[in-house]
Amino acid sequence: MTKVYRDEDADLELIRNRRVAIVGYGNQGRVQALNLRDSGVADIVIALPGNARRRPEAAADGFTVRPPAEAAREADLVMMLAPDEAQGAIYANDLAPNLPQGAAIGFSHGFAIRFGLIAPRPDLDIFLVAPKGPGTALRQLYTEGRGMIALFAVEHDASGKAEALALSYAAALGSGRAGILPTSFAEECEADLFNEQAVLWGAIPELIQAGFETLVEAGFSPEVAYFECLTEVKLIADLIYERGIAGMREAISTTARFGAMEGGPRIVTDETRAEMRRILAEVRDGRFTRNFIGQAEQGHPRMTAWSAKGATHPIEAVGEKLRKL
Repeated sequence: MTKVYRDEDADLELIRNRRVAIVGYGNQGRVQALNLRDSGVADIVIALPGNARRRPEAAADGFTVRPPAEAAREADLVMMLAPDEAQGAIYANDLAPNLPQGAAIGFSHGFAIRFGLIAPRPDLDIFLVAPKGPGTALRQLYTEGRGMIALFAVEHDASGKAEALALSYAAALGSGRAGILPTSFAEECEADLFNEQAVLWGAIPELIQAGFETLVEAGFSPEVAYFECLTEVKLIADLIYERGIAGMREAISTTARFGAMEGGPRIVTDETRAEMRRILAEVRDGRFTRNFIGQAEQGHPRMTAWSAKGATHPIEAVGEKLRKL
């Protein structure tokens, strides 16, 4: 059984005594900064370029905002929460020339280290603290006195104290209330990239849309199709979260259980599993990363077109109307 670390395993004073620079102020950057501050970390700077659209928001939240190079010179811990594709340039241009000797860099995704976008200086501690959920939920759980499970890892321990610092940081986010689990940069990154494609953000929305299309094409009302194929996804997700898959099956009707037994293996077939293995292989051998970085350098034209097409899917218009109910 993997050891689960909790608040009693972490020394919050380690992070409270650090000068912390948060690079990025998006989904994770803002929330992590707020949670750190509420946990007693007083010296926090938000590192954003002069033209960043999030600068006014960070200032309104009461944080000092500095350009990344300046923030790095003043920090002994930088938390890298900028988009994955931007992290290599930020490190090379702003952090590497300016971070003090013996400082630390933390990540919430192993991508830049796992695939060599960053080759850190040997004097730096490199650690990972990855909350397993979106920033909105991380903040909500924290304010409710609860916490979100996080993964942590140490890639390079120059000081001999990198693990203790990672645990301290995770506890300041509130994760010590729930559980902090050890992993590696490679394991966290590869599993996350696989999940994003093959299960959570890739497969599930495609399955919802395909089910909706099938019912509407057969003459069912869009409203009924929406409720059946989309709304009930939250119900099953909540049941699985609370009880596990086996417990979920015990909570549904015998008709639903029988339908799951009959239909599930016809959708997730041996061919589906083979495709999942191909997706994982592409993640692990770097093909996904090369494709992603190449698209990012072009401004993500394919993703822009894909997002625009998705926004015009009929399920979106139905959902906008029904959510108002």
